[in-house]
Amino acid sequence: MADTTPQGWEPCENPSSAADGHDDGSVTGPLPLPDRLTRLARVTSELVDARTVEEVSRAVVMHGAEAVGAALASMTLVCDDRRTARLVALSGGLAGDEERWSTFPVSADLPAAEVIRTGRRLVVTGRDAILARFSDVPARGLETLVTLPLGSGDDVIGSITLSFTEPRRLEDAEIEFLDILGNACAQSIGRIAAQHEAARQRAKLEFLAQAATELASSLDYQATLARVARLAVPTFADWCAIDLVDDGRLRRLSVAHVDPAKVQLAHDLAERYPADREAAHGAWQVMRTGRSELIAEITDDMLTAGAVDAEHAEIARALHLRSAVTVPLVARGRILGVMTWVAAESERHYTPDDLALAEELAQRAAVSLDNADLHSQTLAAAVQLQRAVLPDALPAAHGWELAHHYSPAGRTEVGGDFYDVIERDDGGLVLFIGDVMGRGVEAAAAMAQVRAAVRAYAALDPRPRAVLGHLDEMFDHYGSEQLVTLLYLLVDPARDEAVIGNAGHPPPVLVRGDGTLVELPSADGPPLGVGIQERSETVVAFTVEDTLIAFTDGLVERRGEDITEGQARVACAAQAHRGKPLADAVASLVQQVGDPSRDDDIAVLGARRLA
Repeated sequence: MADTTPQGWEPCENPSSAADGHDDGSVTGPLPLPDRLTRLARVTSELVDARTVEEVSRAVVMHGAEAVGAALASMTLVCDDRRTARLVALSGGLAGDEERWSTFPVSADLPAAEVIRTGRRLVVTGRDAILARFSDVPARGLETLVTLPLGSGDDVIGSITLSFTEPRRLEDAEIEFLDILGNACAQSIGRIAAQHEAARQRAKLEFLAQAATELASSLDYQATLARVARLAVPTFADWCAIDLVDDGRLRRLSVAHVDPAKVQLAHDLAERYPADREAAHGAWQVMRTGRSELIAEITDDMLTAGAVDAEHAEIARALHLRSAVTVPLVARGRILGVMTWVAAESERHYTPDDLALAEELAQRAAVSLDNADLHSQTLAAAVQLQRAVLPDALPAAHGWELAHHYSPAGRTEVGGDFYDVIERDDGGLVLFIGDVMGRGVEAAAAMAQVRAAVRAYAALDPRPRAVLGHLDEMFDHYGSEQLVTLLYLLVDPARDEAVIGNAGHPPPVLVRGDGTLVELPSADGPPLGVGIQERSETVVAFTVEDTLIAFTDGLVERRGEDITEGQARVACAAQAHRGKPLADAVASLVQQVGDPSRDDDIAVLGARRLA
C-alpha cells in the first residue's frame, strides 16, 4: 500500500489486502468464523427472496450486522440527482441519528459517501484512524469500520456500513462473503426497482387503455369532460381539473376529487379567483405557449405569490397542495384548454414521468373532446334541419281531427322520419309520411328536400301517381344515393274517398266509424331513389267518423319477427282506441305497440273525418 495512505486506513481492492493490513493480535468476534460465514450466507439467501427495499435493508442492517457481530449497521442509497444519499436503514444508532443522517451530500467526508464516490470497499481500523480520516463520524468507541459499495463503477447505488466496538481482523473468506453480500444487496435492489418499474409501466398502459375505452364510450361533451377528470383520481392525482377556453376566458368545466365538498370548493375558487392571464406560470401560460408545466414541489412562497389576497393564500394552504402538472389539450393544432393534476393528501411529488403520462392522457382527451364538439355541432345542425321538416303543429282543417306523434331513437343522432298535412281549398287533404334511410345531417337534409318537393309537386298536381312520378324523376335526375319510403294520400270529402300512393312504405290502418277494420294493400312500388317507376294508385272509401293511422317502420318492426305481425298489432290497437280523442288514441297506440328496446325513430300521423 502507498506510503501516503493514513495509518490504519485501507481502501481494500481484494480480500488479502484487507487482512494483511491489520494487527495479527486483534480480537475476533464472539462467534467462530464458520458460524459467521454461515449466517452471512443465510442473509445473502434472504436477499434473494426480498420483495421490497425495506426487506432488503432489514436483512442487511439487522441480520447482516448480527452475523458478523457489528455493533452498528447502516444502509444508504443514492438519490435520483446522484448528488445526495439517503439513509434507508439503521441498526444500533442513538436517538436522533436517523434524522441527522437522513440525507447527506455524496461529496461529504463520510465513509458511506467515500465508497459511493469510489466504488471501492473501505476498511478502517483504530479509533484514532477513523476520527483522523472522517471528522464527521461520531466518536462512540468504534474500533473498526467496514463500508461496502452496492454495485461498482458508475453503477454504485449506495453503501453498507458495519461498525465494531472492538478491533476486528476480517478473514479473507469473511471479506469475500461481505463483498458477496454487497453485490447481492445491489442486485436485489435493482431487481425490485425493475419490478416496480415494470409494474408502473403496466399500470400506465392499463390506465391509458381504460382511458381510451372511457373516452370512446360517449360523444356527449359534458360526459367526456367528467370522464377525463375522473380518470386520474385518485391513482395519479388527488385533484384533476379541466379548464376550456370559452369566449376568451378559461372556464373550469370539470373537477374530480374523492371528496365531493372539495369539488364544489374548486369550482367556487375558480369562479371567485379566475386564473391570471398574465401570470408567468399556470393555466394561461400553458395556453399561450402550448408547453406543459411541472411543479415538483409547491412551496409556501409560491402560494403566497400566486394569491390575490390573504384569504386566497389561506385557502390555498388549507388545501395542502404539494405538487402539480398542467398540460395543454391540443387537437388539430388548436389548444382547447388545459388539464391540471394536483397532488395534495397523497404527499406525492410529480416527476417528468408523471408529466409524460398526463400529456398522453391529455392528447387522447383532446381528440375525444374535439370529436364530441364536432358531433355536438353536427347534431345541432341536424336537429335544426329536422325541426324544419317536422311541423310543430298540424293545420286546424275544417271537418277533420288530426294528430301526430314523433319520438326519436335513444341515440343522439336524428333520424329520417318525416310527415306533413296540406289543407286544400276544396276541403280535401293531402297527407304524407316518409322515412329517409340513414341518420344524421345527410338524412335530415334529405328529409327537408323531399318534404319541400312533395309540397311543391302536390301544388302542381295532387294526384298520388303524379307526385310520385315527379319525385322519381327528381331522384333520377340528381343521382341521389338516398332511399326514401313515402306514403302519400289525397283525401276528397266530396267523393268520400282517399287515393293512396305507396313507394315502399308500410300500409296505413283504416278503421271505420263502426269499428270495422279495412285491410289496405301493401306498397305497390319500391322506394324513391331506385329509378323511374310505373307508379299506381289505390282508391278506398273514406267517410264520416272513419279514422286513418299512418306510421313509419320504427313502430312495427321487431327483431326476429315478420313486419306483418307488428302491423296487425297496430290495427288492433287502433280499433281498440277508436272511441278516444284522436291525439289520445295515437299516444295510447304508440305506448301499447312501440318497442322501447328498438333503436329507431317512430312517427305516426292520424286523420279522422268529422261529421
